[in-house]
Amino acid sequence: MKITVLIVIMAATLLSACDNRPKTEPQPATIFKEERQALDKAKGVQQTIDRQAEEQRKKMDEAEKGQ
Repeated sequence: MKITVLIVIMAATLLSACDNRPKTEPQPATIFKEERQALDKAKGVQQTIDRQAEEQRKKMDEAEKGQ
């Protein structure tokens, strides 16, 4: 009796592991399109500010060397 129950449980476990449904890859979490665009725009603005600050520093250094 115990062996029969054990065999049934093992068979059920093996059969449940053999699933014919195709495995789908989980979808990556995405940010809404508008939010992503706003983030990209903010990064672009930051790059512009950094570039202008660097140019200003260079001009100040050149002005100090000229005196």
